[in-house]
Amino acid sequence: MARYTGSVCRQCRREKIKLFLKGVRCYTPKCAVEKREYVPGMHGQGRQKLSDYGVQLREKQKVKRIYGVLERQFKFYFKNATRSKGVTGAALLTTLERRLDNVVFRMGVVGSRSEARQVVRHGHVIVNNRQVNIPSYPVNAEDTIELKATEKMVERFKSVLEQTKDQAKVAWLAVDAANFKAKVTKLPERSDIQMPIQEQLIVELYSK
Repeated sequence: MARYTGSVCRQCRREKIKLFLKGVRCYTPKCAVEKREYVPGMHGQGRQKLSDYGVQLREKQKVKRIYGVLERQFKFYFKNATRSKGVTGAALLTTLERRLDNVVFRMGVVGSRSEARQVVRHGHVIVNNRQVNIPSYPVNAEDTIELKATEKMVERFKSVLEQTKDQAKVAWLAVDAANFKAKVTKLPERSDIQMPIQEQLIVELYSK
């Protein structure tokens, strides 16, 4: 399975925004975006002016990096969004939000979506009393998610929960943090996604 293996902090710097790819580190002064507020590369501190296409491309890249999705799968999600009812951009984002690795991340027990993806791939996630090890598995309303963790993982989960306890929780997920469980109370809506994303730019990019 293809995946990005480079520096994740470099991705945040390229998009000039915190994408929270490094877990708890992103909430500290050690965050690369706070230390170096310019894009990586030898010309990173130079003046940059993007074309309309460049702005649209950067928005697409930002969303891909937030959810840890590569180009082929992202195109698949967009194609399905165009076929769904309602606004294409909103349908795209809510589909990404329903990914199982994102749900595990939203539970607040892991520091990043990449860590959540690893937890899912290793078979530690139970959905409706059935083990699921597919990070892209789409959850539905009324689904229950439970984490089966080793003693070492429990310590890690508790540590992350303590560090992120003051972070805002998502409205569509009822989390039982003490037992590492959650229930999808309703499907996520566009208003539930608080990241600064302009999905219309992505629609315009793929519509060319």
